[in-house]
Amino acid sequence: MAKISSVKVDSKIPEGPLAEKWTNYKAHQKLVNPANKRKLDIIVVGTGLAGASGAASLGAMGFNVLNFCIQDSPRRAHSIAAQGGINAAKNYQNDGDSVYRLFYDTIKGGDYRAREANVHRLAEVSGAIIDQCVAQCVPFAREYGGLLANRSFGGAQVSRTFYARGQTGQQLLLGAYSALNYQVNQGTVKVYTRYEMLDVVIIDGRARGIIARNLVTGKVERFAAHAVVIATGGYGNAYFLSTNAMGSNGSAALQCYRKGAWFANPCYAQIHPTCVPVHGDKQSKLTLMSESLRNDGRIWVPKKLEDAKALQAGKKHPNDIPDEDRDFYLERRYPAFGNLVPRDVASRAAKERCDAGYGVNNTGLAVFLDFKYAIQRLGEDVVRQRYGNLFDMYEEIADTNPYKEPMMIFPAIHYTMGGIWVDYELQTSIPGLFAIGEANFSDHGANRLGASALMQGLADGYFVLPYTIQNYLADQIQVPRFSTDAPEFVAAEKAVNDKIAKLMAIKGTRSVDSIHKELGLVMWDNVGMARTKESLEKALKEIDRVEKLFWSELRIPGEADTLNVELEKALRLLDFIEIGRLMAYDALNREESCGGHFREEHQTEEGEAKRNDEQFMYVGCWEYKGDDQKPELHKEELNYEFVKVQQRNYKQ
Repeated sequence: MAKISSVKVDSKIPEGPLAEKWTNYKAHQKLVNPANKRKLDIIVVGTGLAGASGAASLGAMGFNVLNFCIQDSPRRAHSIAAQGGINAAKNYQNDGDSVYRLFYDTIKGGDYRAREANVHRLAEVSGAIIDQCVAQCVPFAREYGGLLANRSFGGAQVSRTFYARGQTGQQLLLGAYSALNYQVNQGTVKVYTRYEMLDVVIIDGRARGIIARNLVTGKVERFAAHAVVIATGGYGNAYFLSTNAMGSNGSAALQCYRKGAWFANPCYAQIHPTCVPVHGDKQSKLTLMSESLRNDGRIWVPKKLEDAKALQAGKKHPNDIPDEDRDFYLERRYPAFGNLVPRDVASRAAKERCDAGYGVNNTGLAVFLDFKYAIQRLGEDVVRQRYGNLFDMYEEIADTNPYKEPMMIFPAIHYTMGGIWVDYELQTSIPGLFAIGEANFSDHGANRLGASALMQGLADGYFVLPYTIQNYLADQIQVPRFSTDAPEFVAAEKAVNDKIAKLMAIKGTRSVDSIHKELGLVMWDNVGMARTKESLEKALKEIDRVEKLFWSELRIPGEADTLNVELEKALRLLDFIEIGRLMAYDALNREESCGGHFREEHQTEEGEAKRNDEQFMYVGCWEYKGDDQKPELHKEELNYEFVKVQQRNYKQ
């Protein structure tokens, strides 16, 4: 059992009616006047949608911003790979959408494991995000009359997803990047490209800077500020194979955890149902096919086991299976939502069919996503216009023409709903340390709805953090700039250099990737789509084994004081090992199923997630207690005042 603290977790949720909380907060928060803003330094780590929008907004307000990026350009952040769209409650389609409905769909989609106040705020500012992006000339799709177009996404019965073909993340990031570059030109933001944060510096209990490694020269450097913002994305690459970019990592978040920031709900990992299946043991990542494809594509497997076996053996072609012998299992099981059920539901349903032997591909680990019916209904030209770039990408990977035969898809690790714990102000348990975007845990509960990641990243960066960080900084204007010669900076830099030296001295025979693959298999097999007490206990033992293998067999070629990609990966893998352990530990503690966390011992007769609201209606906040100590659990109780908590139902 986890060690449970008696500390009362204060999420700083404002009083008053739900729809008025954010307005009242803004009306009474502390402000920093324009003359004082330029006296204050803010470090923003990360340049994805959350980081770039946050840095640009803070720079536009007059703060002095230091923005760190591991890539050679902010436009190479992983947000650029997002495809399908961004949610907002504009109700352009006049189909019944509203701020409340977006709020409710998000709460329900997260299986009632998110804060009401945070989610309602997200829904409130969603419309302003679209206005902001249009002003930045983001080329959203438009209807014939010129109005912005919307499409449907999983977990909703309205069309609220704005999109730019299959390149929405790219276009939104370019918009944020342009805003960021304008502030760089104005002199309010300085971007440090090819720098990786390796530690956060705490002085008198407050975050006051970071230690970062110049990835080109290898030099470890110190940077001071009045506040630090973490916007470094999620930790899905703990599984090695995921839809994340290979450079995506959880290291910044974990270093904050090691310095006292609580890590919340680490076991909530999202499995995306529409990914290109694994096709060999040489892959370094998986490719996402946008959820938007589920608007017009129908998902099916054969009804007959013999047909499935014939497809797996290559003796039958999918087009040989007549409609009456196709099992459109999502439409069968969830008639109200059909193919647009939330991601966790769709992923588990695919797994259930494949486990029963009805999967396709030569491995039996795939299902069909078929556009035959959409082409018959709309014409190939319309389908090509909507999804052409995605279809081209699929054909490049799979060497199959999706206009002529069904795509094959299978669930894969995609997004992590867990992350650094933050309060209503997006501040962590360490004063002066903030976390935004996927790096925090705040808005999605146990499962994120499609097209909500881009919404949260931009909401945090453009419309929430610029307000809430002032509330913290208002009493910091008399604090002079910090010298990086302070003992705390010296000690932090020494600890980082000692860690690097220890890694370089191992001199084993194994590459970083080979050990990371072992960790990934442990995680996928035991802490993946379905978990059990036995699998999680096994995972913890196997993670210990992988860690011992890491410290005994790792080999990093080259030198530390220069460009060394293997050293970068080794530092990140060390953190992934700890994150994997934390995920397994959290999953073992949470004796229920909810959203992306599915314990096989806790399911309904129909195979759906079975929550335990009496015991687990809380955010699990884990505090680091030392390398050889179990983390301590703090519980933030979730009290629903405005929503009736019930079993999710996507059948009617």
